[in-house]
Amino acid sequence: MQKTQKNSLQIYNTLTRKKELFKPVNPPHVGLYVCGPTVYSKAHLGHARPFITFDILFRYLKYLGYTVRYVRNITDVGHLEDEVEGAGEDRIQKRARLEKLEPMEVVQQYTNNFRNAMALLNVLPPSIEPQASGHIIEQQQLAKKILEKGFAYEVNGSVYFDVEKYNSKYHYGKLSGRKIEDLLSNTRELEGRQEKHNHLDFALWKKAAPEHLMHWPSEWSEGFPGWHLECSAMGVKYLGETFDIHGGGMDLMFPHHECEIAQTVAAQGKDHVKYWMHNNMITINNQKMARSLGNFITLDELFTGDHKALEQAYSPMTIRFFMLQAHYRSTLDFSNDALQAAEKGFQRLMKAMETLEKIIPSEKSTVSFPEIEEKCFNALNDDLNTPIAISHMFDGVRMINSVFDKNDTISKADLNTAKNFYKNIINILGLQTEDSKGNHSELSNELIHFLLSLRAEAKINKNFDLADKIRTRLINMGIEVRDTKDGFEWEIL
Repeated sequence: MQKTQKNSLQIYNTLTRKKELFKPVNPPHVGLYVCGPTVYSKAHLGHARPFITFDILFRYLKYLGYTVRYVRNITDVGHLEDEVEGAGEDRIQKRARLEKLEPMEVVQQYTNNFRNAMALLNVLPPSIEPQASGHIIEQQQLAKKILEKGFAYEVNGSVYFDVEKYNSKYHYGKLSGRKIEDLLSNTRELEGRQEKHNHLDFALWKKAAPEHLMHWPSEWSEGFPGWHLECSAMGVKYLGETFDIHGGGMDLMFPHHECEIAQTVAAQGKDHVKYWMHNNMITINNQKMARSLGNFITLDELFTGDHKALEQAYSPMTIRFFMLQAHYRSTLDFSNDALQAAEKGFQRLMKAMETLEKIIPSEKSTVSFPEIEEKCFNALNDDLNTPIAISHMFDGVRMINSVFDKNDTISKADLNTAKNFYKNIINILGLQTEDSKGNHSELSNELIHFLLSLRAEAKINKNFDLADKIRTRLINMGIEVRDTKDGFEWEIL
């Protein structure tokens, strides 16, 4: 059955605007690149969606027998406040200035926060996690190549991509569907605009102002790379001139991914990605959840319940299961009701897995798990349709409960099929048991230590209400916390 699944995976290609049968460039190897976070603040609920989405793709491709190289970058330089126009202050530099830290202190702090949150959500680490600041030379080389090809120009130490010249030979806007004529008509005056031939042109390399903290020497100036350049440089470096899948949130489609395509095609004369995949947004009150809009909820706040919009704390698996309730290309609206429903659904599913282990087989079956298995994998093959797959899993849950209550029977062979199927599908979806009673094998040391670190930080910031709230919740989960002169100690009761 696995061979059939492997030859049946269809994914929606944003570039062609249709579902396509997945055929790797170099089977059985698959190259997957996903745009990672800009690490200037804590990870929020909106960040969880792309990384859970592509974690499921990563897991499923491996289950199908592919050898996957998954590259997910860390943006730590060049992402300016106005990402469309490429203007304003560097986001990490701004955070460093406000917190009176070195930029790389900010990068380290929020990279750690992001990785901790992803581990709690059971998001597998990528094969390679390159940082933009660690690939300055590769970005300079790419900018130089684009200049040599005639698709860029230098002004006062900065290098800009010439969109109109590129579009005269290739097609700028083919991913997002935007027309260059419309884009050119929406001109607005900006500081530094006079350097560009037109406002669509974007920076490959920017000369650093005297107050700019992050800068590197180059043949053009002491400066820093443009935001879009890093993904082109690192994607091709680690996955080759043509690779299989590039993923990210749909908010990155324009300008980031559109510019990435343009600069890579300009440099090498051909497309570098076969399939483009984009997840939709998480909304709150029907508005995109985003740091720039100030309507976000951090993952830390979700885990502790410390946010005015939250009625309770939600476990990492509840959050992950919530994400799976909608297809990745559909919007997903946050609400306490939706999260609480996800919590109950997840608990019901996990309880059924325990029940499955208690079932005593009969000589024959009156239920059919192979049919459930086929339907679930058909759903995953249909562009990772997790809500449909989960609905079929719950059809199986009803069968499990019916057999356990002796209303139906199942043979030993079919029982083994059911156990193997659920083991595989739950692993593909990245779900795992959570024990609210404090079972040490299920409640990881990492989660406990993470919560206690949050508590210690709250105490330092004199947020004693939050510190007490975390301690109380841990005690209720069966974890004793003791403050010591060196920090804290804990043990499971």
